[in-house]
Amino acid sequence: MVAVVNNGMCANTFWIMEEDLSLNLQEKQNVVAEVSTQVAQSQTIVLAEYRGIKVADITKLRADARNAGVYLHVLKNTLARRAVQGTPFESLAVSMVGPLVYSMSSDAVAAAKVVCDFAKTNNKMVVVAGSMAGSLMSVEQIGVLAATPSRDELIATLMATMNAMTAKFVRTLAAIRDANSAGAEQAVAEIVVAETAAE
Repeated sequence: MVAVVNNGMCANTFWIMEEDLSLNLQEKQNVVAEVSTQVAQSQTIVLAEYRGIKVADITKLRADARNAGVYLHVLKNTLARRAVQGTPFESLAVSMVGPLVYSMSSDAVAAAKVVCDFAKTNNKMVVVAGSMAGSLMSVEQIGVLAATPSRDELIATLMATMNAMTAKFVRTLAAIRDANSAGAEQAVAEIVVAETAAE
């Protein structure tokens, strides 16, 4: 079962079989051009097989992909093979068999994370292949990649660390200032006491 899943377009369910996606020549060329553009911008492509996924689950998957900046689309495999021809993802063409959803992202982790996270809660989604930086990945490697923090998560962690260090530095300076201030006040008090005693 197949559905077109991309930026607001979704069939009622994954019900249109791939061989029934009959497009005229111009439409095929447009699809190849669109997918080629996505491939050129992608660091990672993950392929997953699906069968009988419910509409509500499809809607959630689409929303998760959109929020993560992932291009998620069901394509006719012959068109997908044309789109990756001559690119670092060309070796992925041998895995383009059966009803597949294509997940692509410019973030090295996002495409794998979206598909793998969905597959954890829906056993009808089965990851079958992937490629990153021109290298084919096994299902296990895709799982490891999906468990890696995304670029946004790494940036958030770095910013939190930097903020914590800055806050600690400011507290240290304030403590030094307070200590020096208290020391100066004590020195002035001792001078006053000494002068009073001398009188």
